Amino acid sequence: MEVIIVKDYEEASQKACEIMLNVVKSNPTANLGLATGSTPIRLYELMREDHKKNGTSYKDIKSFNLDEYFGLDQSHPQSYHYFMCHNLFNELDIDMNNVHVPKGNGNIDEECKAYNQLLEDNPIDIQLLGIGSNGHIGFNEPGTPFDSVTHKVDLKQSTIEDNARLFFNGKIEDVPTQAVSMGIANIMKAKKVLLIASGEGKAKAIQATVEGPKTTDVPASALQDHPDCILVVDEAAASLLKNK
Repeated sequence: MEVIIVKDYEEASQKACEIMLNVVKSNPTANLGLATGSTPIRLYELMREDHKKNGTSYKDIKSFNLDEYFGLDQSHPQSYHYFMCHNLFNELDIDMNNVHVPKGNGNIDEECKAYNQLLEDNPIDIQLLGIGSNGHIGFNEPGTPFDSVTHKVDLKQSTIEDNARLFFNGKIEDVPTQAVSMGIANIMKAKKVLLIASGEGKAKAIQATVEGPKTTDVPASALQDHPDCILVVDEAAASLLKNK
């Protein structure tokens, strides 16, 4: 596990973009594992800017997202599919047939099985991650087994309340109660893992991930066993690390 400490969110995004683009440029048919949330927004903006300025092509790239709310159509403005199109895909030359986000409707168990097969058939070259303040990666909350694969998640009430406040205009009844998420075992199969963390709110999770025991209480601690894992963290997120 390599930890790269940078000054702030902007520098973290710049460094992450450098790592991501190195994969894309060295392998024009790479499979990218992508994430949603506030953390990668600047990274995606930088990738769009690079594509516009330098012409980096994504026409033969495939993407696979970590997770999706269940109960939302792809066109719903709060769906992760919509988020990815708005923040990245709409301004790249990627073939939308090569874009894969778990489906938010249909039979949830069948969708999990189908997505898991998709990941088996398309090994991920680089998996992008954020991290929750409790150490979650994807929708893999504390207690998720390390051998988990794509699965159904019943969202915690606290998560539903947070999402209502942040994304659903305070309407808790509009927030899905379930999601589909890659499991920890899927994430660990990626050839390279790139995790970005910024801000004091992530400091305890980063310390536990890097220096704490490997435990399902901190899902991200599974990454200690990954052969090629890079954590790009700003000074605030790295503030509790003892070995810098």
